[in-house]
Amino acid sequence: MSPQYAASATFYKSFAQTKSFIRASQKQSRKPKEQEQPVVPSSLSFLVSVVVIVVKETAGPMAKDNSGSLKIHPSESKRRRVTYIFSVSGLCVLFYILGAWQNSTTPTLNQRSDLASKVECDNDFPRSTESLSSSSSSSSSEGETLDFQAHHQLSFNDTFMVMEKFPPCALNFSEYTPCQDLTRCKKFARAMLAYRERHCPAQHELIRCLIPAPPKYKTPFKWPRSRDYAWYDNIPHRELSIEKAVQNWIQVEGDRFRFPGGGTMFPRGADVYIDDINALVSLTDGDIRTAIDTGCGVASWGAYLLKRDILTMSFAPRDTHEAQVQFALERGVPAMIGVMATQRLPYPARAFDMAHCSRCLIPWQDFDGLYLIEVDRVLRPGGYWILSGPPIRWKKYYVGWERTQEDLKQEQDSIEDVAKRLCWKKVIEKGDLAIWQKPINHAECIQSRRIYKTPHICKNDNADAAWYRKMEACITPLPEVSSSSEVAGGELQKWPQRAFSVPPRISKGTVPGLTVKKFEDDNTVWKERIEYYKRIIPPLSQGRYRNAMDMNAYLGGFAAALMDYPIWVMNVVPANSDYDTLGVIYERGFIGTYQDWCEAFSTYPRTYDLIHASAIFSIYQDRCDITYILLEMDRLLRPEGTVIVRDTVDVLTKVQGIAERMRWKCKIMDHESGPFNPEKILFAVKTYWTAAPSTQQ
Repeated sequence: MSPQYAASATFYKSFAQTKSFIRASQKQSRKPKEQEQPVVPSSLSFLVSVVVIVVKETAGPMAKDNSGSLKIHPSESKRRRVTYIFSVSGLCVLFYILGAWQNSTTPTLNQRSDLASKVECDNDFPRSTESLSSSSSSSSSEGETLDFQAHHQLSFNDTFMVMEKFPPCALNFSEYTPCQDLTRCKKFARAMLAYRERHCPAQHELIRCLIPAPPKYKTPFKWPRSRDYAWYDNIPHRELSIEKAVQNWIQVEGDRFRFPGGGTMFPRGADVYIDDINALVSLTDGDIRTAIDTGCGVASWGAYLLKRDILTMSFAPRDTHEAQVQFALERGVPAMIGVMATQRLPYPARAFDMAHCSRCLIPWQDFDGLYLIEVDRVLRPGGYWILSGPPIRWKKYYVGWERTQEDLKQEQDSIEDVAKRLCWKKVIEKGDLAIWQKPINHAECIQSRRIYKTPHICKNDNADAAWYRKMEACITPLPEVSSSSEVAGGELQKWPQRAFSVPPRISKGTVPGLTVKKFEDDNTVWKERIEYYKRIIPPLSQGRYRNAMDMNAYLGGFAAALMDYPIWVMNVVPANSDYDTLGVIYERGFIGTYQDWCEAFSTYPRTYDLIHASAIFSIYQDRCDITYILLEMDRLLRPEGTVIVRDTVDVLTKVQGIAERMRWKCKIMDHESGPFNPEKILFAVKTYWTAAPSTQQ
């Protein structure tokens, strides 16, 4: 028989053996489960056996031919080679089909893939896992049964401690601000208001309970109505309505507060006051986008600037004016707890287009002009500083301010002198307002140091470093320029083009590792992400959310992609981040702050509707207990608020385990690009619950 016929006969012989094997497998699968024995070889072993048989059978005649003669006709060799290829290929296809047939008797993966993509954080999940385990074991037709039981179990008491829910804190923790605790702050020096700064609890002082909402807490009014109204039960403090009654800060009307828009220096309302400023410096041409309000009260100035497309970072200390920052955030206006004391404000250099003080009672002339020097650091080149209240227009108000004319005149002269030493130009003083402008570069200011010895220009200073960094009585230098008409650091586009034009810090390469392409790619990515989020969270585009926070903002892409919605975003750049991008975010026309997430944020409880956290837990899991980061997120989040966490599956599994103990409902879902991306997304909602009125203090 010729070799090619021998090979063909061998193939058909192997095929017959395969059919017999399939019949035997089918009979075996029909036997009762207790009689199952692994008597047949696996498909892989059988495949190897048959291939060996085929090789031997087909190689035999060829070996005999070769032994008889060293000369093999080329065409004969070619036919043999084709025969071998045909035989092996046929066997591979055959046993691929056989393997598929065997796998068809095992459980389907629909349940498993569904669990991998959508994990429910409730008590049913463990039960569904057990059913999956039993289903897998009962329907297995051969081989060893998979063991889904835990073998490294804790004792009963340890298990209880791991799985127990976090208890609610006592009602007197309802407005707890860990790093501005009124009891702890008394331990620190009162000089320069150092005791009003951040003083966070030590490890042994951290609490492991959930901050409760007041007993009758209601969902805040939607924007823009929230600008003018807030529920009394959400912030049950009448103090400001009594203390500031004449100044129209806030009024109580039945079950709600009303904010008339008044202020200490604008009793006619913030709108009229802002119009007065606009008559002196244009607020509507897009040049001014970011502002900072020092000593903000209930942030009416920032609230009414929003309709002029100006985004204001309002801050005030937690002091005798109870809950003023809390009122601001309840209204849907950006604000933080903060104070001018000994440390730099937690913002980068050249961040704000405009700074404002309306009777903020900050001693600008003291400590060699230290506080005005700090304002100079955070002001952009060409930015404005606006002052109203003491000592401006002291000849008219000195009696009401209960101060002497000499004292007020001396204070104003001192402020004028500090401003001149900072190279600021006084634009105008009219009525109750005085406005100064920072130079667009320091070409002339450096030369003026021959005349003004103090303050000197800072040397070897990281101007953006602001996390627990002491203020210095020296001028933060602006980037060098090639001509006196050039804007230091680069000129910005007008708003709204500014949001998507390449920020100067990137185009000039001042942030290592960031390129124009990375910036443009990030914008593209965020457009896709927001579209995906809107499909998962329809209320995102329907005005459901007002106050949002991005815990790891990077380039501010999240805020930029949401700019067409009635949402503002607090962009947070971790203080230990590889890229210091907060300056880039401000150059785009958005606001934010530095923060170490191993500590609490400087705000009141229940002040954010939406929190976004990208890779935060991967960054911090080796630095501090992520349980406290999640407890802090719960403190910040309003009842029925939403959290979006992006991270790897193993990290999200840990987060989910903690979240389900905090009364959150959550799902882990695939990345917007599909299931093959290792990054997954956890969507969570904080359930509505409040403290009981009888909670012990």
